[in-house]
Amino acid sequence: MSCLRPTSQLFLGSAAGILICLVAAFFVAPLQAAGPGETPPLDFNRDIRPILADNCYACHGPDQNQRMAGLRLDSQDSALGRLDSGNLAIVPGNPEESQLIRRVTAEDEALRMPPAYSGKELNRRQIDLLTRWIRQGAPWSKHWAYIRPERPALPKVADKSWPANAIDHFILARLEQEGIGPSPEADRRTLIRRLTFDLTGLPPTVREVEDFLSDGSPKAYERLVDRLLASPHFGERMAMHWLDLARYADSDGYHVDFPRSMWKYRDWVIAAFNANKPFDRFTVEQLAGDLLPDPTLDQRIATAFNRNGMTSTEGGADAKEYLSKYVIDRVNTTTTVWLGSTVACAECHDHKFDPFTQQEYYRLYDFFHQIPEKGLDRDPAPPYLWLPSPAQRSRRSRL
Repeated sequence: MSCLRPTSQLFLGSAAGILICLVAAFFVAPLQAAGPGETPPLDFNRDIRPILADNCYACHGPDQNQRMAGLRLDSQDSALGRLDSGNLAIVPGNPEESQLIRRVTAEDEALRMPPAYSGKELNRRQIDLLTRWIRQGAPWSKHWAYIRPERPALPKVADKSWPANAIDHFILARLEQEGIGPSPEADRRTLIRRLTFDLTGLPPTVREVEDFLSDGSPKAYERLVDRLLASPHFGERMAMHWLDLARYADSDGYHVDFPRSMWKYRDWVIAAFNANKPFDRFTVEQLAGDLLPDPTLDQRIATAFNRNGMTSTEGGADAKEYLSKYVIDRVNTTTTVWLGSTVACAECHDHKFDPFTQQEYYRLYDFFHQIPEKGLDRDPAPPYLWLPSPAQRSRRSRL
């Protein structure tokens, strides 16, 4: 992706790319119909992993100090391997010989899993899913977040004239499965209202509505999209979501909650969206704009992403403790925003579910621990930038 604000054509295409994954998650699975006499294939991440994670991982998961019977069900090699007893928990293709099925269906409460003291109990549907999964060969999958997404095949629909794009096939297929038809297309007044709120966060003016209603061109909708994408309010609307991720605030967040001047960073984000800044530049400038060759003032302003966290000036607080809090905040925020992962667990130990080690966590910690903060600096805490207005810059240049 090379842009933050695409053209109308790219905007619609990008939305389709995102939505197709969401739609597929809800619509594809029910549409994978089996042939006569066949059992539909199960999906490990959708059907099986949640059962194991919710009911089994506490005693048979990643924590070796809590693990029992030498069985680790979050790992394929271990789950299919031989137990301390010499038995096999899972025998692909043979649920009758799988200790997992024997134990979850045991009549004797002392043998049944999960144990009564855990407060958990598998219902008939969950047991049936586990049994079917093993009978189908116990196929395993990596966590869905680490599987490269693939565009699914379009499902077949009866009304081939209704779909206008790929997403419509999934929607219509599910509607037809439920025996209902699609709603009629929204009227133009509703369309402009929805689109204007979606792209700018503001309602359309009376004049804008009238202009759209009177535009008889087949390109009227596309022109409306282009106009809204060109509006400065589009950048404000998009920036709102990013600023939430970047934990932007105009005060320090602790105790007295003193005001602080961070609004130049807010304006930089808005301008980046409105200028259609490529996403790779958007990323680099926020994480390391000051390290670029001959960085501009704007590129240095962008690095305020790393200064948006809460800071304390409370006299009784320990400066070194709070300095560490700030660094941890940068690590956690950066990985959440750009990796889409919560690595905070690795602050105290290797991550139990995701492939992050504690050593890797503190390598990032060291990277972000390069700012000459003291932990309890008064606002503005160094390092900081003096940002004169254009008139002040001109006068300073003359002087």
